[in-house]
Amino acid sequence: MSSQRPYHHGDLRRALVAEALEVIASEGPNAVSLRALARRAGVSHAAPAHHFGDRAGLLTVIAVDGYRRLADELDRATDLRDLGGRYVAFALAHPAHFQVMFRPELLDGDDAELAAARAATRERLARGVAAREAHEPEVGTLAAWSLAHGLATLLLTGNLPTLEGLDPREVFHAVSHHPLLRLAPGEGTDAPG
Repeated sequence: MSSQRPYHHGDLRRALVAEALEVIASEGPNAVSLRALARRAGVSHAAPAHHFGDRAGLLTVIAVDGYRRLADELDRATDLRDLGGRYVAFALAHPAHFQVMFRPELLDGDDAELAAARAATRERLARGVAAREAHEPEVGTLAAWSLAHGLATLLLTGNLPTLEGLDPREVFHAVSHHPLLRLAPGEGTDAPG
């Protein structure tokens, strides 16, 4: 929705979420204001509060949607590296969602839908790790998630300009194959183990 056209009919809730995603993508989640979104949509300043209650309610709706989309994407993974690659690709394809999903201070932490969506996403990550790592699956999940989330964040924030434009799944695959990630003595090196 363009900020130049007032909202007239249809799904106001969806229109406000779309406006919020535009603001987040261009200015970050801290720039989201229900009053400003109402102005952009051409509705009364009270209309967004009717749908979301407050700013945290709106951002929680965006986070829930993001977690659900991410869980769906992770369901398509064929193996652990594909899972990580899909995580990074999701972040780059949905940067506004990603910016909100992992900012608990912006969200309604008591929201049941948020808790369920987070749990479903974590379950997909854990399942992907458990298929490969039976010894310490919780630690494996943390390691895989940290690698994927860190790479996604570095790419989103422009800290890896030499990698811009490359397929994020291929970048994750290359990084996850690097010998430095094999931290056990002698593993992945020519040194005797």
